[in-house]
Amino acid sequence: MRRFTKISAAAVTGALALTTLTACGGDSSAASGGSGDKVKIMVGGLDKVIYLPAMLTERLGYFKAEGVNVTLLTEPAGVQAETALVSGDVQGTVGFYDHTLDLQTKGKAVESVVQFSQAPGEVEIVSNKAAADITSAKDFKGRKLGVTGIGSSTDFLTKYLAVNSGVQTSEFTPVAVGAGQTFIAALQQGSIEGGMTTDPTVATILDKKLGKVLIDMRTPEGSKAALGGLYPSSSLYMQTSWVNSHKDTVQKLANAFVKTLKWMSTHSAAEIAAKMPSDYAQGGGTALYTQAIESTLPMFTKDGVMPADGPATVERVLKSFNPNLKNATIDLDKTYTTEFVKNAG
Repeated sequence: MRRFTKISAAAVTGALALTTLTACGGDSSAASGGSGDKVKIMVGGLDKVIYLPAMLTERLGYFKAEGVNVTLLTEPAGVQAETALVSGDVQGTVGFYDHTLDLQTKGKAVESVVQFSQAPGEVEIVSNKAAADITSAKDFKGRKLGVTGIGSSTDFLTKYLAVNSGVQTSEFTPVAVGAGQTFIAALQQGSIEGGMTTDPTVATILDKKLGKVLIDMRTPEGSKAALGGLYPSSSLYMQTSWVNSHKDTVQKLANAFVKTLKWMSTHSAAEIAAKMPSDYAQGGGTALYTQAIESTLPMFTKDGVMPADGPATVERVLKSFNPNLKNATIDLDKTYTTEFVKNAG
C-alpha cells in the first residue's frame, strides 16, 4: 500500500506547488484540526479551480465544525486519485463523476455522494503556432494533444470531441502532461499542439499569450454546446460499501461541502480567492487567480445535487468512444446518491 506524507496546513502550498511542477506522484496534504471521524480524501489536483470546494471547505473550517477530521491529499490527475480510492489508500476522492461509470464496468461499486459541478470546467487550448490549423475538433487528426493523464477525464473528453467530429481515437496522440507548469511547458516547447486543461492554467496561458481557447466547457451553456447536455464532473465519490457502513461520517462530509457550495454562490470570486492558499495562483498573482475563479464559477452547483439529466449525458459521451463501455449495461442509479446532500442542513 502506498504511503502518503502528511504535512501541516501551513506548508501545503509549497509542497503542492512542487507536486504540480513535477507532475509526479509526490504527495502533499492539509488536515483539519481536532478530533472526530478521520477521513482521507485524494484530490485530482488541489490547486485546480474545478476542485476548489475541497480546500475551501478546509479553509472555511466546515470540516472541523462538523466534527470530521479530514486529510486532503493531492495527485496531479484524476485517474491517479481514482487509483488511490480503489486501492483503499483513501476513503474518498474529489474527481470527475465519469469515473464511477468506468469503474462499474470493471466490477467496482463507487458513487458520487456530493456533486460539485454540472459542467466539466475544462477548456481545449491550442498553441498560437497551431491555432491557424486547428480551428475545431475536426482538426485533431494527426495532432499531439495534452491531457492530464491517460485514462483521465481530460482524456475521455478529448476522445469524445474527436469522435463526435469524425476523428477516430487512433488518429491523434494524447500526451500525458499533467496540469499547471508542466502543461504550459509542453505547450511552449511544442511537445503538444493543444490540450485540455482547467483554470488557473487556462488564465495563465491566455495572460502569457501562449495559446487560444478552442472549446470552452466552463459553463453549463458551454457544456451543452460541446457535449449535448449538462456534464456533471467534479464530485466527492466514494466506494459504496464504505458509504453504507459509515453513513454518519458521510453525512458530516456532505453537510460541510454543501455549506461550502452555498457559501460560494453568495460570495464573489475575489472573496473566494482571498480564502485560498496564495500559491494556488500558480505564479500569476491574485488578480489573475480571481479571474480564473470568476470564469469557472458557473460550473458549480449550489446544493450538491446531481443534475437530473447529467448521468445520461455522461453515459452517452463515454459510450461514444470507449469500447469497454459501448456494449456494457450501466446502472446509473448506482453511480450516485442524493441521500446525503438532500439531508444536509
